[in-house]
Parts: sequence; structure tokens; C-alpha cells
Amino acid sequence: MRLGVTMPIEDAMSAPQLVRLAQTAEACGVDTVLCGEVAGPEVMSLLGAIAASTERIRLASGIIASYTRTPTLTAMGFATLSSLAPGRVVAGIGASSPIVVGRWHGLEFASPYRRTKEFVEALRLCLDGAKVDYDGDHVAVHDFRLAIDPELRVPIWLAAMNPQMLRLAGALADGVFLTWCRPEEIAAKLDDVHAGARAAGRDPSEIEVVCSFWGYSGPLVDQAVDRLRRVVLSYATVPTHAAAFVEAFPSLQEATEAWNAGDRRAALSLVEESVVHDLCAVSADGSRTADFARRYVDAGVDLPVVLAIGAGHGDHDGPFSTVRDVAGQLGLSAVETSPSS
Repeated sequence: MRLGVTMPIEDAMSAPQLVRLAQTAEACGVDTVLCGEVAGPEVMSLLGAIAASTERIRLASGIIASYTRTPTLTAMGFATLSSLAPGRVVAGIGASSPIVVGRWHGLEFASPYRRTKEFVEALRLCLDGAKVDYDGDHVAVHDFRLAIDPELRVPIWLAAMNPQMLRLAGALADGVFLTWCRPEEIAAKLDDVHAGARAAGRDPSEIEVVCSFWGYSGPLVDQAVDRLRRVVLSYATVPTHAAAFVEAFPSLQEATEAWNAGDRRAALSLVEESVVHDLCAVSADGSRTADFARRYVDAGVDLPVVLAIGAGHGDHDGPFSTVRDVAGQLGLSAVETSPSS
């Protein structure tokens, strides 16, 4: 069985700590390590440090926004990583959210479907190395040719939540990246992905299915549940993400109204512990995280990915115990690496 691990980039861990966590994941037999990009580490530099410090583990962005970089700069970054770690690099792309794109970067979060479609199309052309002339409504690239050899083809994953973006992943991407999606919801998501693939004349079986979920293993279970209650609320109240939470979060509308009114305490009180356990994997020994991973595989996911967190921002042991415990529960094969790694 394969397992991915996402770096806890919102846990105030330093770059050296995150590199050590990636090395731990590799030593435990984890297949892929992913780095998102929110308000912590910059993804290309962190993945570069991990690439130089590991030997076999696959490296992916999970995800970077289709607004905050141009396709050309993104291609240059992933080609650089791929030349450093040939065959180990995946470009994970997504629309992100109005908060990240609009409030933090000061960019207009307009036409996310169209923008992301054009971005992925242009990125694929740039990564493939030919001279690129691409004209879209939101993305344009003219007379660009990549001047560094990525050595091997860099696959592209597309993050998708709604049916339109899921079908786009099936039509354009090498993989679909799902998140905040319970195992019982996977089949319906894949129906859309496969429909998009067939409409584009592609074989649906060739599209890698990746699904990320939040997980914690360690002694601070109650604190982890409290933290994840806040995490669920913060994501569920984002307009572009809310639809993914409707079934698992019965009080979502009421919580959103309280949140938007500025009553954070009332909104948080509406996130029942059962909602956290339905969406996230929390246990003292990694058993629940391993169970989530198995359920995802049974539902059709090729690569379940645990976002290994601490119980709070000061708990930097939690991500390490989570990786070790879930790898042990799943019986992953430990991998020996050279002393230099």
C-alpha cells in the first residue's frame, strides 16, 4: 500500500524541521511527500531542500495556486526540481481561495475555473520544452522556451472539489487531488473525473487519484481534536470550499452565519466532535489514520495522503509521531538511506 504525507506548513516549524520530517517519512517507507503553500514556507525552496536531502521519495506541491505565479515561472521551478530529482517531482496546482489570492496577494480571484484551465494548459506546454505561444482570456505566454532540462516528464495534479473542476482534472491533468472528501464520497467524485476523461478521449484509469486528509497520532488527542475543530471551521466557511462540508457538517449554515457576524465562539461551538472525527483521523496510536487510508484505497484512491499535524503550534513532535505510527500501522517497509541523506 502507498501513503503520502503532507508537511504541516501551518505548524510554525522551521525548514530544517520540515526537511527532517520528510527524511523520516522516506525512512518509514512513505511513497510521496507533499508541501502546500499558504502562509508558511515557499514551496519551491522547501521542496528543493527536501530533494537534496532525500534519495527516493516522490516530491509534490499540494497545492500551489494558479494565480500567484505565472505558468512560465512555475515551469521553471518544477523543471529545476526535476533536474535535481528526476522522476520524483509532481506539480500540484489548484485555484486556491479568495482569501489567499485576494486578501493576501492582492490579486483578483476571478473566473477560477477558466483561469486554472488555462494555467494548466500553458504549464503543460512550458514543461514539455517546446516553444510556447498560448493565448487565453486569463493566461498568455509568447515565445517562451524552457532553458533547463527537467530530465523526465513532470506530471501535473489538479486540485478539485466541485463537479466542473473534477471533470477538468479528468480532461487535462495526470492526477486529481481531492481533499475534505470522506471515503464514502469518493465514488461520486470519480464519476465526474472519469466523465471528463472520457469526454476528452482519455483513459480514466490513467489518472492518478490522490486524496488528502488531516491526521494526528500522539498523546495529546483532546488538544488535537480542539485544534481540528478550528481547522474544519476555518475551511468550511470559505465560500469556494463550503459545498464539500455540507454532508459532514449539519450546522454549517448556522456556523457560517455566526462566523460572518464576527461571533467566532458561537461558530466554533457548532462544530461537534463527531464532525471532526468524520473528516479527520485522530488517535493515540495511528490506528485511525491507518484506517482512513485503507478506506480511501478501498473507495478507489491510489494515494491517500495524511497531513501530519501537531496538537498545537508548539507541538513539533506530533507530526513525527503521526508519520511513524501510521507507517507502522500500515506495515510500510522501512527504507535504508545513506548517511549523507
